Amino acid sequence: MTDRRGAGTSCGGQKPENKILWRSLTLIFLLTLLGFVPVPQVAWAQNFVINSFDVEGNQRIESSTIIARTGIEPGQSVTAGELNDAYQRLLDSGVFETVELTPRGNTLVIAVEEYPTINQISVEGNRRVKDDVLLEAISSEPRRVFTPQVAEADADLIAEIYSSQGRVSATVIPRIIRRSDNRVDLVFEVAEGTTIEVERVSFVGNRAYSDRRLRRVLETKQANFLRTFISSDTFIADRIEFDKQVIRDFYLSRGYVDFRVNSANVEFTQERDAFFLVMNITEGQKFSFGQISTVSEIPGVDPAAYQDALKIRPGVTYTPSLVENSIARMERLGIKQGVDFLRVEPRVTRNARDLTLDVQFVLTKGPRIFVERIDIEGNTTTLDRVIRRQFDTVEGDPFNPREIRQAAERIRALGFFAVADVEPREGSSPSQVIVDVDVEEQPTGSLSLGGSYSVSDGFGVAIGLSESNFLGRGQTVGVSLSTAQDAEQYTLNFSEPYLLGRKLRFDLGLGLSTTNSSFASYDTETLFFRPQLSYAIGELSALRLRYNWDRSEMTQQDDEINGAVIASDIAQGERTTSSLGISYIYDSRLGGLNPNAGVLFEAGIDAAGLGGDNEFYKTTARGIAQTRVWNEEVVLRATLEVGALHWRGDDFSRTIDRFVLGPSVFRGFEPAGIGPRDLSNGQDDAIGGNYYWVARLESDFPLGLPEELGLRGGVFYDFGNLYNLNDVNTAGGDIVGEDGSIRHVIGVSVLWETPFGPLRFNFSHALKKEDFDKEQNFDLTVQARF
Repeated sequence: MTDRRGAGTSCGGQKPENKILWRSLTLIFLLTLLGFVPVPQVAWAQNFVINSFDVEGNQRIESSTIIARTGIEPGQSVTAGELNDAYQRLLDSGVFETVELTPRGNTLVIAVEEYPTINQISVEGNRRVKDDVLLEAISSEPRRVFTPQVAEADADLIAEIYSSQGRVSATVIPRIIRRSDNRVDLVFEVAEGTTIEVERVSFVGNRAYSDRRLRRVLETKQANFLRTFISSDTFIADRIEFDKQVIRDFYLSRGYVDFRVNSANVEFTQERDAFFLVMNITEGQKFSFGQISTVSEIPGVDPAAYQDALKIRPGVTYTPSLVENSIARMERLGIKQGVDFLRVEPRVTRNARDLTLDVQFVLTKGPRIFVERIDIEGNTTTLDRVIRRQFDTVEGDPFNPREIRQAAERIRALGFFAVADVEPREGSSPSQVIVDVDVEEQPTGSLSLGGSYSVSDGFGVAIGLSESNFLGRGQTVGVSLSTAQDAEQYTLNFSEPYLLGRKLRFDLGLGLSTTNSSFASYDTETLFFRPQLSYAIGELSALRLRYNWDRSEMTQQDDEINGAVIASDIAQGERTTSSLGISYIYDSRLGGLNPNAGVLFEAGIDAAGLGGDNEFYKTTARGIAQTRVWNEEVVLRATLEVGALHWRGDDFSRTIDRFVLGPSVFRGFEPAGIGPRDLSNGQDDAIGGNYYWVARLESDFPLGLPEELGLRGGVFYDFGNLYNLNDVNTAGGDIVGEDGSIRHVIGVSVLWETPFGPLRFNFSHALKKEDFDKEQNFDLTVQARF
């Protein structure tokens, strides 16, 4: 028993003293071995006195520059930690790939390997985004030092550009190809991936409005079978943030003051090839305006005059824009009355019981702060005055923050700038403010190619070239060519929105128009010159002054026999018209009190006889009223158009001088399908009339089909009349319909919103018509732009 226990603990039969000797020799061997292992620089314990430097490996960077970068002076005593700091400073300079510091006696050897310079940069694999767009966005440039960190950041930036276009799976890898003389070619290899569509947009928490109605508000659209031609159904993260603001504005403008977006969740489908967008919202209650009052805290200012200037009334649906417009109206009144630094503070009181908001407008004195100057930067093409005229404030005026915000919105609305930031800051004293305007130009020219179809003119092509900021002056210049089977038009347009530096818009149109219609037995050619001035006379109203000069002629079509009236018109040859006109326009569809309803009214008169061959008065008027009902799902619209021609002088009027109605005015009939006709010489010529009126009642509504199809239904009822042939040479003619009669048409429509434009299919039936009318039971109108 004793022998076994001794054998198990003797370690090979060695005695204890031999065991101690063995362990001592092993320890000495290990210590000797460690003495030959190199110790990192950071472990140096002693100090070094550096009297000189030896720089190795540098090609472009001067040795003196490298030595200065270390921060070590000759004769300086440095510790290991200070050497490590010098090492880090050289690496942080971003121009060295490797750095090594080695003290040799009193000399510090600095061995570096410089990053190469970029010889050229290229992008491979990109088809959807052009090279110049990607290369302009990155920081790396030829003849600059290559650094991996910058190249990786540029790769991430390129991937973000693709992500902003819905290609969230795009990957970008930077690679280098080494060249001689320490140069590299930088190549960004792009795998574009596929676009990820938004398969479904849905809402949680909406009670007042359906998902279908809310989806029409959003910029993001659901994917449909035409996804190849549209991009609004592509997932873009920034667009989701914009949509959250849009849906918030939609509810606020309809009185839901407590509305909020709780979340906007985006999730992959199970196949991971599309997204679901779910917006969780809280609508709250709908509020209306309650009591509206005005009080003044400024001595000598009568609040009654400001109260009278208000347009909002109790019971109207509450919307912040009406409050903002009221404040602006009061401040303008204060300027007229010479009240400087007037501030209008709206104080809102909630009445939860009857769901109303009482608004008290308090007139107070704001701080005495003046605009010292307006500084504009970044406009390389646009002239300063184009931006400055968006401000109602000039240097030396009292500072009004609300007016500055509105000016910023007007600058952005110009469409000339990709970025437009307007920020006030303190000027040379606390009572002075400098308004900084920083803009970034963007292209303002456009080339458009469009297609059209109508029963009147057939298929056609439209080509347009326009520049909306001509020579940086804010002017618009455009040339357009429109050709169809039965009509052609060539026009040159020019617009100056601020004539003579005032809010006076000037428009000029010059062109040539020809027709060769299959619905008429004659051709026409008209050369025209039409300058026009427009200016606002109120928040929702404007006046338009115009001059029109045209030279027109009716000619006989080949192999056509004309009736007596048309033959008389053709015999008059070329005739010129020189007329002055004025129109009044009132439009509340966008700026009115009700966001779901609006009215457009336009009336004008033209007087010809200031030179030229023709003398007449022509009066026209049009009124449109529209509203949305049933949670804004159904649109109701009523339109009334009237016109009257009073011919003067000894000559007769021609058919092209009188009113001739087409399907765009009166549905259910061919172009010139109703009104007086000449049946002489075996013909059936429409000859127009001096008076007309047409009323149109229509509605469009959802069909219950998937919204992504873009289909809606409609019904309409049109009725009207075209009559009177005073001052018409009817000698030898067989005239019918001169006294006129009321026609009635009912119909249904299918409206299809396509990426090419809106298509409208009208199917109609005339309830009452004359035997000589030309009925048309189907009409298709297409206006496409692509």
